[in-house]
Amino acid sequence: MTVTLGEMMAQFRQALHDGGVEDAAAETRILVGGALGLDRAAMLTRSELVVGIDDEARLRAMLDRRLLGEPPHRILGRRGFFGLEFRLSEATLEPRPDTEILVEAVLERLRPRRGEPLSIVDLGTGTGAILLSLLSELPIARGVAVDLSTKALATAQENANALGMASRFEGCSGSWFEPLTGRVFDVIVSNPPYIPSSVIPALDVEVREHDPILALDGGEDGLDAYRAIAAGAGAHLARDGFVAVETGFDQRQTVEHIFRAQGFILLEARRDYGGNDRVQIFSKP
Repeated sequence: MTVTLGEMMAQFRQALHDGGVEDAAAETRILVGGALGLDRAAMLTRSELVVGIDDEARLRAMLDRRLLGEPPHRILGRRGFFGLEFRLSEATLEPRPDTEILVEAVLERLRPRRGEPLSIVDLGTGTGAILLSLLSELPIARGVAVDLSTKALATAQENANALGMASRFEGCSGSWFEPLTGRVFDVIVSNPPYIPSSVIPALDVEVREHDPILALDGGEDGLDAYRAIAAGAGAHLARDGFVAVETGFDQRQTVEHIFRAQGFILLEARRDYGGNDRVQIFSKP
């Protein structure tokens, strides 16, 4: 018995709704559209399209995974960020919309220098989304991606290759500044792990069972990464350079204190789409 696209989407919506998914309609579009390569307009206008047997089986398996708590973009294996698409892996976080604010803040500060051969390092790069988004807007900049996870670095390299930026992208395996001895950068950027260790077991199942712990766990108070970055950044920052970091919603004052203690001054702080403190930019006086 054949099933049409419209019928499949209706079944998805109902199953997701019954399974407690908050926005079943949106997730249906993400999963069905992503799996079949259809945009929103096509899903609205081609409801009579017959879904092939293989595609139907694949979609039903995806639905089962979602009902078990796996996030939709993890199921698809990719997610859009800053107008680009990034492959995900078990070793990487999903790039999320609030992190685009970090990219935007860096780009605005670099606008007068867009034509310069800038050097950027992304600490804890994951998918490479932050660094590659910056390189996509800075045509002759070069970037170094650092991550403790070699699997995450491999994913970032795949994304650099797919986006045509491999020649301006370099991956380095190690902890924070460890593999960067003697190198200086115009921009040091990071969205580091910032969740206190004790909070992780209480996170939503989508996060605690599907995101890599290495990219979540910020230590006892969630601030270990900021201490490491602030302590090492001065030796790796070019004369007119700056450091830009994403933070947890309640960490603005403590992160600012950590950087001030290392001789930095706060240039700018930004909030995310929900009005929470999210981005801070520092420089040396």
